[in-house]
Amino acid sequence: MSKAWAVLLVAAAVVRAQDARSIVEESQRRARSGSQRYEGTLEVIDAKRKVTTKRWIYERLGSAGNSKAVLRFTAPAEVKGVALLIHNHPDRASDQWMWTPAVQRERRIAYQDRKTRFFGTDFTFEDLEERDVDRSTYRMLGEEAIEGVPCWKIESTPKPEARSQYTRLYLWIRKPDYVAAQIDCFQRDRVIRRIRYSDVEKVQNIWTARRIEVHDLTRDSRTILRLEKLEYDVTLPADLFTLQALRRER
Repeated sequence: MSKAWAVLLVAAAVVRAQDARSIVEESQRRARSGSQRYEGTLEVIDAKRKVTTKRWIYERLGSAGNSKAVLRFTAPAEVKGVALLIHNHPDRASDQWMWTPAVQRERRIAYQDRKTRFFGTDFTFEDLEERDVDRSTYRMLGEEAIEGVPCWKIESTPKPEARSQYTRLYLWIRKPDYVAAQIDCFQRDRVIRRIRYSDVEKVQNIWTARRIEVHDLTRDSRTILRLEKLEYDVTLPADLFTLQALRRER
């Protein structure tokens, strides 16, 4: 192989990687808002197909991995008041604290516990954080349709400082609106969690998936989250996203 040809191959690989990163970056840009609030209904379906329903309220201030968020269960009674405070950072893993009313104290979530399920759902603590595009590297895998919608298929590999439970992710990003359609989460060479996004609607000029289904392939359980009363760019006080506010019953 000639030196010139080798240089061309390297340049082509760089372009493909940049194209993949640019697509993810554009997807994040189009979803950007200064704040977000929604009421979520969750159907949790275990391996025996028993269904339980939970509800939470989610509020976020900031965007693109540099944000603060609180989610608080409102039903059923046995989880009401349980809350999670998340401080997302652009350059490292998030800080998280969980408040449990029954013991009247908050607990900081250790890094090694981020892979555990959040209060009986199929979301892990890590799945609930936001990550900036710069905390992973990207590679274009090709194109593939999800539910009839053409998508780019991209491999995302978390950088070491991201401290992820996942070895890599496969992302399917819809071509028409740059909304994520599916994410396959790997541990080594095995998919352990699949997240599917559907019911895509434009809300305040932001294309948004109103239904998110998380399938834990190890447990064969699923959680279906439906976003209700969704609003972007709502006024939220900064002191809502503090440990003091986390302890307050609402």
